[in-house]
Amino acid sequence: MKRDLHQFQGPPDTRFPNHGTANTGSSSKDKMMKVKEEEDGGNMDELLAVLGYKVRSSEMAEVALKLEQLETMMGNVQEDGLSNLATDTVHYNPSELYSWLDNMLTEFNPPPPEINNSFLAGAGGSDYDLKAIPGNAIYARSNQFAIDSSSSSNQAGDNSQSTKRLKSCSSPDSLVTGTTVTTTTTESTRSMVLVDSQENGVRLVHALMACAEAIQNNDLSIAEALVKQIGFLAVSQAGAMRKVATYFAEALARRIYRLSPPQTQIDHSLSDTLQMHFYETCPYLKFAHFTANQAILEAFEGKKRVHVIDFSMNQGLQWPALMQALALREGGPPVFRLTGIGPPAADNSDHLHEVGCKLAQLAEAIHVEFEYRGFVANSLADLDASMLELRPSEIEAVAVNSVFELHKLLGRTGGIEKVLGVVKQIKPVIFTVVEQESNHNGPVFLDRFTESLHYYSTLFDSLEGVPSSQDKVMSEVYLGKQICNLVACEGPDRVERHETLSQWANRFGTSGFAPAHLGKRVCFWLCLTAAKVILWRRIMGV
Repeated sequence: MKRDLHQFQGPPDTRFPNHGTANTGSSSKDKMMKVKEEEDGGNMDELLAVLGYKVRSSEMAEVALKLEQLETMMGNVQEDGLSNLATDTVHYNPSELYSWLDNMLTEFNPPPPEINNSFLAGAGGSDYDLKAIPGNAIYARSNQFAIDSSSSSNQAGDNSQSTKRLKSCSSPDSLVTGTTVTTTTTESTRSMVLVDSQENGVRLVHALMACAEAIQNNDLSIAEALVKQIGFLAVSQAGAMRKVATYFAEALARRIYRLSPPQTQIDHSLSDTLQMHFYETCPYLKFAHFTANQAILEAFEGKKRVHVIDFSMNQGLQWPALMQALALREGGPPVFRLTGIGPPAADNSDHLHEVGCKLAQLAEAIHVEFEYRGFVANSLADLDASMLELRPSEIEAVAVNSVFELHKLLGRTGGIEKVLGVVKQIKPVIFTVVEQESNHNGPVFLDRFTESLHYYSTLFDSLEGVPSSQDKVMSEVYLGKQICNLVACEGPDRVERHETLSQWANRFGTSGFAPAHLGKRVCFWLCLTAAKVILWRRIMGV
């Protein structure tokens, strides 16, 4: 690797009194002799030269640093990011190790895409200042380390005193502050970019919030620029943060380009399947089923005939546990009637009947007298109490159960009021409701977006502790579909309208319902579960 003569003719070294104009002739000869030695390979490291690599002794430390940076980048890049090195990349001669490393690092750090930052000029008065999110966010200055090197040969032949200086960035949040290896004058600067995942995580959240605010203000040009930056920033993250950002970025892009996801029978069937995977992966739905079943079991105590009307039949995952508990009841099990309500299947099959047949087989095995009816309805708002074949309360005790269903009615005018009216006509001994507790139904889009970002980030964080499996992947898709509907859709198409416990309590109170206290067995189980969680956190040190 040849260099021009002027690269080796540095400024006069004032440390030596004889190094000046009086010895110009001899000094020039010395320099020319050194240049010739380097051109002939005399200054190359002998051990590396034996292996076929040309590395000057003065560049050893810098080459080692570049090798370390290349190894780090290759460890962080995704597999599909490496595949382009076998197809689109021009490979350079690796024997020239210094140049080869520079070219490889360039491949892993392409120039950032040009973003018209003029879009961001008008957002200075926002709570989320868009100026804090530059178009080159992933190539942030606060993460740059400039490596200065000089190959000056006018240091009396002492190659061990090669001039290298590690400049720390001016940001107080930088990883290295004020660290200097050696300081001398430099002739060239080569910059390398290191990505700080934590800092880019903060930028990623700011970019998401700024994009949502731009959408709320109908500044679609700004929102479009920001949603592209979110994709670049998400790449630098790992685990839950990357997944959450990807789903929210897709939802924001759909809202910007008005590509709302369809709501079809196939979509309902897919959601049903995904929820089953979510049930198998996470304890949340199992916990909700257990709590509801315990409340129903206590309400049915002493009853000879019981009837459960399930607004969310799906795969019937909730009811085997209740049937087994009824079978073990003192005095023998009651006659158990179950009415399951669900949407029509995409293939026009009677899937509710299939679920009923499986439950009937279980009931026969555990000696519980069982009656079942599946009821297909596009919406719970289409129900009427007369369709449910109710019997007098003296003969049969009724319980109504709803899991993740009532919030879907909030986007339909009068829908929730009609369903609650039907429940009042049924006169159940207990009405159990399971809903996500979060404020995702406010009138301001930015507020809904902020709440949903916190809510789903927590859910995805909890999934990170689950071993990788198909159930885990499908559970993430299940949550991602909710994110997409919540962010990208409006009007009747937005069915994910979660509300807080206080909002539901006010609505039920207005409709004439009173809260029911949990029984002693439920409270004992809840306390035991809480104690196990606290003990586990103490053991894990979290």
